[in-house]
Amino acid sequence: MNPAHKFTIALVQMRMGADPEANFSSALERIREAAGRGAKIVCLPELFRTQYFCQREDLRLFDLAEPIPGPSTARLAEAARELSVTVVASLFEKRAPGLYHNTAVTLDADGRIAGVYRKMHIPDDPLYYEKYYFTPGDLGFQAVDTAAARVGALVCWDQWYPEGARLTALQGAEVLIYPTAIGWHPEEKDEFGAAQFDAWRTIQRAHAIANGVYVAAVNRVGLEHGDVEGNRAPGIGLEFWGGSFLADPFGRIVAQASHDGEEIVLGEIDRDRIEETRRNWPFLRDRRVDAYAPITQRFLGPTHSHAAEDERE
Repeated sequence: MNPAHKFTIALVQMRMGADPEANFSSALERIREAAGRGAKIVCLPELFRTQYFCQREDLRLFDLAEPIPGPSTARLAEAARELSVTVVASLFEKRAPGLYHNTAVTLDADGRIAGVYRKMHIPDDPLYYEKYYFTPGDLGFQAVDTAAARVGALVCWDQWYPEGARLTALQGAEVLIYPTAIGWHPEEKDEFGAAQFDAWRTIQRAHAIANGVYVAAVNRVGLEHGDVEGNRAPGIGLEFWGGSFLADPFGRIVAQASHDGEEIVLGEIDRDRIEETRRNWPFLRDRRVDAYAPITQRFLGPTHSHAAEDERE
């Protein structure tokens, strides 16, 4: 691999309808458009084949899942190979009967599957009932080489956890990519909407700064009721807030989409900027790796503090 120092990444911010095939065809068209505009990596939103179906618990929706490799990866691989682009796509994976994952696949520009990442952090919140559908990932955090750069794909809820970003960056990822499906509960938007969006963007900018990497978050857009071919969730739905963005290693927003429109967001990745930023902010150099063992614990209470004091004495 001899990647260019600079290249373009595309974030496909989409609106999903009730027809999975129509959504897939739309995604392929946008991959083609992004490649035509010079993109070397194209990223799709989380679970792009359908509206966000986790707004309710419904056994019938497990029929949406498919194996990896499978029909969707075959079609995406064909597009990647034809257009000479790397594609990052989130799919509902059927691993075995009764065992399912929310999985990000990285398909390189030659069509091969370069990486398979199973979402590690699984939420369970009102209208985000993912624990019903998805088993937590067991492949760990990972970075993979592509024709454009070494990248690490994580998925949505993962984006709130600095541990995942750090472990992916420590494997040499130059770009962290987060396929996402996040939005507002319409009844909460007026009071909390601006703060929620700001927190979402801030935590990911922090990953970029702390690790000296680029961070790409690609979200869906539009009001959804989880409609899959007429199987619709009750209630007022979720308003996905778009806002897909690319942040550089300094935390600056290189490119960002609107809250309510379908867009292909193009941003430049300058691999030399990673080196430059890390020389001036050597956070990786100054890590105290000898002091971090307790991070593997669920919680550190007074018992841990007393033990540390005893050890010092």
